Amino acid sequence: MNAAAPASPSAAPDAPDAITALDATALSEAIHARQLSCREVMQAYLARIHRLNPTYNALVSLRPDDALLAEADACDAELARGQSRGWMHGLPQAIKDLANVAGLPTTLGSPLMKDFVAQEDGLMAARMKAAGCIVIGKSNTPEFGLGSHTFNEVFGATRNAYSPSKTAGGSSGGAAVALALRLLPVADGSDFMGSLRNPAAWANGFGLRPSQGRVPMVPALDVWVSQLGTEGPMGRSVRDVAKLLETQAGWSQSAPLSIAGRADSSRAGDALDVKAQRIGWLGNLNGYLPMEDGILARCEDGLQRLQHQGCAVEPATLGMAPERVWMAWLVWRRVLVASRVAPFLLKAGNRTLIKPEALWEHDQAQGCSAAEFLSASVTRTQFYQSMLALFEQYDFLALPTTQVWPFDVTERWPQSIAGRPMDTYHRWMEVVIYATFAGLPCISVPVGFSPDGLPMGMQLIGPPQDDAGVLRLAAAYEAVIGDWLGRLPGVG
Repeated sequence: MNAAAPASPSAAPDAPDAITALDATALSEAIHARQLSCREVMQAYLARIHRLNPTYNALVSLRPDDALLAEADACDAELARGQSRGWMHGLPQAIKDLANVAGLPTTLGSPLMKDFVAQEDGLMAARMKAAGCIVIGKSNTPEFGLGSHTFNEVFGATRNAYSPSKTAGGSSGGAAVALALRLLPVADGSDFMGSLRNPAAWANGFGLRPSQGRVPMVPALDVWVSQLGTEGPMGRSVRDVAKLLETQAGWSQSAPLSIAGRADSSRAGDALDVKAQRIGWLGNLNGYLPMEDGILARCEDGLQRLQHQGCAVEPATLGMAPERVWMAWLVWRRVLVASRVAPFLLKAGNRTLIKPEALWEHDQAQGCSAAEFLSASVTRTQFYQSMLALFEQYDFLALPTTQVWPFDVTERWPQSIAGRPMDTYHRWMEVVIYATFAGLPCISVPVGFSPDGLPMGMQLIGPPQDDAGVLRLAAAYEAVIGDWLGRLPGVG
């Protein structure tokens, strides 16, 4: 499908790190061709996890090696009988620690949940297990998944794969670092305010926020209003992202607003006539979004790769005052986050065990009237319509994935960007809200590195429910950025 993705091996790799170097699709092909056993794959990944994870803290709640190797042996026995569970047969997988896996802790990164063990799988984990993966543990996340910096009081901070003194981003930070360090072949995550995109950008990988409703969130306290957050895939290659999306996606009667149509990964491999594509470059929204030096330039380098293939790239304007979008976004976010935090505050003493940012979200939402929420929903509708108007001019939209480079791992969040103070703990992430608020498919793709070796990404946003189109554009882009993709963390 794309030139940058690792090819399927013609013979079994003869070293553990050669096994973990394969992307998930190539690894699946090697397993099903009986060039690699599931035991060999599990051994290779466990060796790398034991070597690197203590430093980077990407994976948590890891299961015992002997139990995992026994499951790998069972997978090998099934293949020997000509049976395969699916494309993920025997692949090691860690589920983000916001989602349930039967028998494993779901801590949410909160001291209040550190002893909770799920009794059943969430829908995403169940679908991935049905496709054949072996769940080895969980991937680390910030407390309640809030803030694009993965640290919590249960497991500590996850460190950036390219510079362990820096943040990994979040909230799918553990997943992104595990991918970059080759601790997992492919990864799942979730995205409310860039949580699949921001950490992918800071790990030199691909993170897709699917269309609203593409991947059902089950279980959920509310299935009608809470549509800003979605689960989704991350990968080292676009074809892996497409394959995992196909596994995660699909209608569920437990999620009545979920999309009924399949996310067919084979469509992502269809030829894309790049010369016929028009991309609207939103940049920093005409100076509205502060950006650290070098970020816009890196994204423009990425766009030039597409222009060299004949793609038209033109400056674009959002179509609605971004401050109006932000204010409406705040109302939606506060109400939805507050509903997640509120059950933990039923016991008054719990307040001291919840991080200040989560308490702020909860407290800000108190007193929000139905009229205020409906007004914010009307603004959201108007914003959606303005995005539809943009797609009458352009096939896709592009803007940076993040407004800052990875910051110090000991810093809670950036207090200012380019001299402009940040008035909330998440204002520095404002660049990611546009795809979320409009429910549009969006993928973060690599755009190179800073002079000191820190990775950056760019968002490619597609029209409503055109996840396949976004993946096809990303695949065409991936084919011409092999030099960036080939730059791996310096950990061996």
